[in-house]
Amino acid sequence: MDQLINDFSLGLFFWQLVIFIGLIFLMAKFAWKPILSSLDSREQGIVDALAAAENAKLEMVNLEASNQAAAQEARVHRDEMIKEAREIKEKMISDAAGQAQEKADKIIASAQEAIESEKKAALADIKSQVAELSVSIAEKLTRNELSEKDAQLALIDKMLAEANI
Repeated sequence: MDQLINDFSLGLFFWQLVIFIGLIFLMAKFAWKPILSSLDSREQGIVDALAAAENAKLEMVNLEASNQAAAQEARVHRDEMIKEAREIKEKMISDAAGQAQEKADKIIASAQEAIESEKKAALADIKSQVAELSVSIAEKLTRNELSEKDAQLALIDKMLAEANI
């Protein structure tokens, strides 16, 4: 360190100071502005990138909310369709049951009518047979002697026995 102090020259120091100040002046004039503008543009690029990232994040949130709303709407639409399908199914079942009941009622009514007509025909047949038997019995009674009461009763019993066979 002593040697530096001993070798100190005022002229050399002056020229070094002039060169240093000139270098600072040249740097300020030609290099400082491009460096600062480069740093400003880089800073602006970072700010823009952060803003774009924030916008993308907001868009993602909005898109997610939109997707959830669309999914909810789809669920509601699906539920409405299922409800409508169930109502249609129930209506079809009730209509089919009503038609089946109507057909069954018609079949029962026609069967009752058929039974009633068969019953009337059977009663008419029975009445005609009873009339024929009565006429036949009366005919046979009038042919035989009707003087004896026991003979009449025996003849009626015999005719009834023949009629039951």
